[in-house]
Amino acid sequence: MFFLFGLTGMLLHSLILLYRILHNCHDDASKFICLLAKPNCNYLEQEDFIPVLQDIVETHPGLTFLKDAPEFHSRYITTVIQRIFYIVNRSWSRKISLIELKKSNFLQTLALLEEEEDINQITDYFSYEHFYVIYCKFWELDTDHDLYINQSDLARYNDQALSSRIIERIFTGAVLRGSQEQKENQMSYADFVWFLISEEDKRCLTSIEYWFRCMDLDGDGTLSMYELEYFYEEQCERMESMGIEPLPFHDLLCQMLDLVKPEYEGRITLRDLKRCRMAHVFYNTFFNLEKYLDNEQRDPFDGGRVSTEFSD
Repeated sequence: MFFLFGLTGMLLHSLILLYRILHNCHDDASKFICLLAKPNCNYLEQEDFIPVLQDIVETHPGLTFLKDAPEFHSRYITTVIQRIFYIVNRSWSRKISLIELKKSNFLQTLALLEEEEDINQITDYFSYEHFYVIYCKFWELDTDHDLYINQSDLARYNDQALSSRIIERIFTGAVLRGSQEQKENQMSYADFVWFLISEEDKRCLTSIEYWFRCMDLDGDGTLSMYELEYFYEEQCERMESMGIEPLPFHDLLCQMLDLVKPEYEGRITLRDLKRCRMAHVFYNTFFNLEKYLDNEQRDPFDGGRVSTEFSD
């Protein structure tokens, strides 16, 4: 029968494969993974998303202007992939499992592309405006435009808002995702996407995990009083250079313990920070001086409105 319609060779093989997928997969998430994953894989890796995202770039009415700017195709696709893995891949494994996909809103958001012509209205994952903001911030730091930045480059981020000690920790490998193209002591654009989202929205779970990894110097899964003092020490030095008298560490520590209310005395766990809902205040205190001083001008226990945009 297939031959009557001229369906031979690879096309026939593809149809048989598609039939098996649809026959054996009983929900949208399973079908999506089967269609995109490599043979015999039950998970999705970053490169698996490239074909479907390239199709979106070429066909979505909200991205028609990119036809005249092909150099932005790969940048946009890289950004979307990193945003997908940042939100969906809760295990940090670089492999999105069926369970992770089902727990996320990715497939529902993907379906919205069929209905919404203005891609900037789809703020999760696909917004071109969000991509442009991220890419422009990276472009400003990447002075030689080789798509990599070093510690000195990152130190200029947001008018040197971050401490040198936290920047050093970022480049130790605690959070850099790495790739075959990774350069030693360099941050790729893909890694910068993770950094920027984590820096601008410290309320989200991945951001809380990101900065915890950076502050956990010995990798024991807890933040000790020594580790807190290590990061606060530089904050004090920077405040003194500005003519601001810093709060003594003991007093600051009491404030932070009252803020977090750790389950165990003398150490703060990742669970503590997720539970207290004030992780953004905690983290800014130890490595973002501008936001720390801003918090000091208002009630630190006023959580305020939780923004869905890139903002603390």
